[in-house]
Amino acid sequence: MKTLLYYFTGTGNSLAVAKGLCSRLGDCELEPIASAVRTPGPIVPAADRIGIVSPLYFYGLPSIVADFSRRLDLAKVRYAFAVITMGGAGGSAALRQIDGILNDGPGRRGIDAGFSVRMPGNYLMMYGALKEGRRERTLKGADRRVEEIARMVNGGVRKKPSWSPFASLIQGLMYPRFIAGVHDADRKFTVDDRCTACGTCAAVCPVENIHLVEGRPTWLHRCEQCMACIQLCPTRAIQAGPKTEGRERYRHPGIEIGMLKEQGGRGKG
Repeated sequence: MKTLLYYFTGTGNSLAVAKGLCSRLGDCELEPIASAVRTPGPIVPAADRIGIVSPLYFYGLPSIVADFSRRLDLAKVRYAFAVITMGGAGGSAALRQIDGILNDGPGRRGIDAGFSVRMPGNYLMMYGALKEGRRERTLKGADRRVEEIARMVNGGVRKKPSWSPFASLIQGLMYPRFIAGVHDADRKFTVDDRCTACGTCAAVCPVENIHLVEGRPTWLHRCEQCMACIQLCPTRAIQAGPKTEGRERYRHPGIEIGMLKEQGGRGKG
């Protein structure tokens, strides 16, 4: 059975999970959601089994993943599943969100199973990276969880997302505000004299939201808040207010910068 895994990632967590799953699912291909949405019209997967791997943003889906899901036609798909990567809790709310979107989409078919994976968080605007020991323990736990999910997917497990009153309440309070301002939230980003005009920020942005002007980044206000630009700047020249200066940066250790550039169609560099 051919499997197609769609993914969206900022600093590598969801890509690492997608790659780990793909290596265990047999005939499997990866496709970035950022590339899939560039084609107009319904998105019809050429696969019997599909998965969507996405991070959790304020107890919901990234804007681009929600938009992608609205266009995804699963009418001819035999088995569909979703995996939410998250630094804390709330995966069930995002899984129910994606299931609801797909049920109302062109294929009128939701997911057969939904899963979550605990990963190191990357939302630098609120907190820094986990300390090394805790980060390593979290990543090892994530690897075990990916193996478990792969076994369930290969076994065709049916596991609809559960309803959590708490997660649904928090999503209802926080997510609409996040989505309403997500694209303009890049107005908080600034760049200082440590910038070397390397272009990494523009290359890793999955939605081409960064344009270089005389070698320095300017943001175009279609941001997804994936944190790639601020987390992956090699000189830490990008900030989002005074608090981010002293916070430790994060990139999944198994994902190279070149892999993140490929998500936006830029190739390795």
